[in-house]
Amino acid sequence: MAEGKQGQRDAYEMILDAIDTGTYKPGDRLVENELAERFGVSRTPIREALQRLETQSLLTRDGRSLIVASLDHSQLAELYVVRAELEGLAASLAAQHAAPEEIRVLREMVEEDRQLLDNPSALSRANRRFHKQLHLASHNRYLVQQLDLVHRSMALLATTSLAAEGRSEDAIAEHDAIVSAIEVRDQDAARAALRKHISRAFETRIKLDSTLGD
Repeated sequence: MAEGKQGQRDAYEMILDAIDTGTYKPGDRLVENELAERFGVSRTPIREALQRLETQSLLTRDGRSLIVASLDHSQLAELYVVRAELEGLAASLAAQHAAPEEIRVLREMVEEDRQLLDNPSALSRANRRFHKQLHLASHNRYLVQQLDLVHRSMALLATTSLAAEGRSEDAIAEHDAIVSAIEVRDQDAARAALRKHISRAFETRIKLDSTLGD
């Protein structure tokens, strides 16, 4: 029984990661036997993982097939509103509750990420790690759970906003401002810096999507 649950979790995480990293993009069809072969697991945990992803609206039906869902402009706007509110709260709570060691890790992440400015893909992965660490620094398990759901939906974005010209440098500067506010335990400044960061990311996303539509 435990092995079965582990297999379900592994299959789910592997498919989710493949969507998150762009291996499977919005509109791509997911087929049980192909996924089972790719990930080296049986079809049963794959089937259960697909059902779970469909329930979470990360996959949608196209006839009898399951495809990776996509977000329209309204859904994207709604997602960024929720993300700004929840992550702003996380930053505020991190300024209040984060241990000194957690703050040092966040600072180190910012400094290390400066070395990735010419690699949008690697910087995108580093960006996800930074935000996850920030969520954990809030020390609120319920908030972390909700942010996990939000970031699963973010996996449906086909491209990273960090690929836009100049966005990488700006994003690092915004991360720097967030951590600086947390370091001095300024909850309001941390919240404001995080909300500004999400707002700028959304602006970039809108511009990217309009360009891709040309």
